[in-house]
Amino acid sequence: MKRILILFSDTGGGHRAAAEAIRDALMIKHPNEVSIEMVDVFRAYSPFPFKYMPEMYPWVVNRSKSGWGVGYNFTNTRSKAKLIQQTMYVSMEKSMLKMLREHPADLIVSVHSLLTRTTMQGLMQFEKRPPFMVVVTDLVSTHMFWYDKDVDRCIVPTQPAFDRGLQSGLTPEQMRITGLPVHPNFAERLMDKADARKELGWDLDLPAVLMVGGGEGMGALYETARAVNDMRQKCQLIVIAGRNHALKAKIEADRWNQPTHVYPFVTNMPVLMAASDILVSKAGPATISEACIAGLPVILYDAIPGQETGNVEFVVEHDAGIYAPSPTEAAEAVAKWLGEGPEGLKRHSDNARRLGRPNAVWDIADEVWEYAQKPLIPTNRRNIFIDFSKRVPMRSRRF
Repeated sequence: MKRILILFSDTGGGHRAAAEAIRDALMIKHPNEVSIEMVDVFRAYSPFPFKYMPEMYPWVVNRSKSGWGVGYNFTNTRSKAKLIQQTMYVSMEKSMLKMLREHPADLIVSVHSLLTRTTMQGLMQFEKRPPFMVVVTDLVSTHMFWYDKDVDRCIVPTQPAFDRGLQSGLTPEQMRITGLPVHPNFAERLMDKADARKELGWDLDLPAVLMVGGGEGMGALYETARAVNDMRQKCQLIVIAGRNHALKAKIEADRWNQPTHVYPFVTNMPVLMAASDILVSKAGPATISEACIAGLPVILYDAIPGQETGNVEFVVEHDAGIYAPSPTEAAEAVAKWLGEGPEGLKRHSDNARRLGRPNAVWDIADEVWEYAQKPLIPTNRRNIFIDFSKRVPMRSRRF
């Protein structure tokens, strides 16, 4: 039985979704051979202020996107990223070592950028360590936090992310391009458009415009929906408010010019995407990846500066969608695409589908399984001893 530890944090929904996708793909392929633990490192094993990062992240991004972008770009160099993560490790060392003692594993996988170097530094305190793999879950504009030349394997979603890894000092042999890990059930749950609409209770004939703002209903989702409404198009509008209960109530209280369906946080996104013709979304990497697998062209109305800027360029350059960074522009784009009729919508759909990588999660699971078979790696350090080969770690002792 191989033990795999997946490290993540709920700073945005994409990290947990990626971790769950990898976990479930491994459980499908190796049901009786693997034991997998997922740990939210910041929430479970970090001191103040890192413990509150899952709450701080959406608050900061929603209230000061420009400030976030400045900070993202300012810290996005090899030297600054290394200094920041070393400083983080000083604060987190005790908690990090505690986590590694309490969760011995044959392989550790991180899907969060801020855990790359901090985990690697923690592992290097032991005489022997398990292999350490990073799965990059930002699509294009990858921060230097993701990369550390000492990791054993780095899985990246796109060529720009690969090139960024080379700039950070990783070798081509350390990395592989796979696409983002989308849950294995996603592609399997896609269905014929008419069947999906019947299941959801939507109009079978009206074009469907799906609007999402991530799991937290972030960005100008409401304003964009109202701008589309003001265009008075012959369509049906579907708005996913996510965990933003106030937003859902606000939309439900309004009057709309077309059939409008509003949903909270959903778990049937494959069905919703299969039933839709156009996606209007912020430039989140997971949503873009899912949309491409579903063949759903996307109008991007918002992007987190720095972090998601490259996602917009990626979509536009490959003709899988367009960027319309204001509610009015997004509404005009929806009207233009609807005006192209069924043939135009199919053309946009085909362009999006060409970017889809539904096998990415299986490729990543195979890489993870391969590295889980490797032996423990000597570190040439004699600070702390822990027996990673046993489920219950030995009492630590200093030499």
